[in-house]
Amino acid sequence: MKALFGYLKDGRRVDAITLTASDLSVTVLSYGAILNDVRLRGVPYGLTLGGTEIAAYENGPMDYFGAIVGPVANRISGARAELDGRELGFEANEGETLLHGGARGMHTELWKIAALSETSVTLTLSLPDSRGGFPGNRLIAARYTVEAPATLRLELTATTDAPTLLNLANHSYWNLDGTPTTDGHWLQVFADRYTPVDDHLIPTGVLDVSGTGFDLSAGHVLRPSDAQRYDHNFCLSDGPGKMKPAAILRGTSGVTLRMDTTEPGLQVFDAAPIGSGEMNGHRGVPEVGFCGIALEAQRWPDAPNRSDFPSVRLDPDETYRQETRWSFSKK
Repeated sequence: MKALFGYLKDGRRVDAITLTASDLSVTVLSYGAILNDVRLRGVPYGLTLGGTEIAAYENGPMDYFGAIVGPVANRISGARAELDGRELGFEANEGETLLHGGARGMHTELWKIAALSETSVTLTLSLPDSRGGFPGNRLIAARYTVEAPATLRLELTATTDAPTLLNLANHSYWNLDGTPTTDGHWLQVFADRYTPVDDHLIPTGVLDVSGTGFDLSAGHVLRPSDAQRYDHNFCLSDGPGKMKPAAILRGTSGVTLRMDTTEPGLQVFDAAPIGSGEMNGHRGVPEVGFCGIALEAQRWPDAPNRSDFPSVRLDPDETYRQETRWSFSKK
């Protein structure tokens, strides 16, 4: 089902597409290919954070909530990279670094609805050569599909007509209890390594999680009062490939989310500094710090400047592919 969600400042229409199958209903926006709302039968609140007004997303406090971010998700150090001997310069929209493609990243684009059914929608986006400093005319597609009894699948594909850099991620924040924060949520991440970061949140290498606060392999209860903060990439594998377990998140309510992906990395972000300002979320009140936990399937951050990290290069004879699957249940 397609319905009007609102109008951008320039007058363009933004649609809300609702997909339903068995126990799961999700709403996707044509703006930013945003996963706006996820509803599980028997649960009286949404499981992902989002807003009810387009103003919250358009250059607003919820600009990344649920969006497909890129063309290179996460961070590139120094807002620069080299590709085939050519120096590429980007917008340093986070101090000295590029974050999520810059202020005009994919999260700010109005996508086209290419296909639509009761259970699936395909959105497409054309990015012109040099947009944001990235070479190549690129065509990107995001297909959301709801499957019985309660699974959401996201398939991302992209092509280019010139060598470029590409690393896409869905930036949803999850809260399985309908509460102001994720206090008490239990999180398990299927990774034995992570990438520690410097003061600019740029990876400094790869370390074993054993004996650190980043060992989530057996599960850990999240407490905003803890000193441990998370805005780090967890290494699921050494490169993209077959679907594999990424994480399990369980609320105190008994609602459980299992996430599987083809991607080699998972950014875990605790949303400590995140809020919605004066804009209301789905609960009818503004969101505050620690409002949700972001689990972003991705290639590793700053890969264009790290030859030892999985590559984010995309050539004209290749097709970028990512599949991520979220499965929901309630005890």
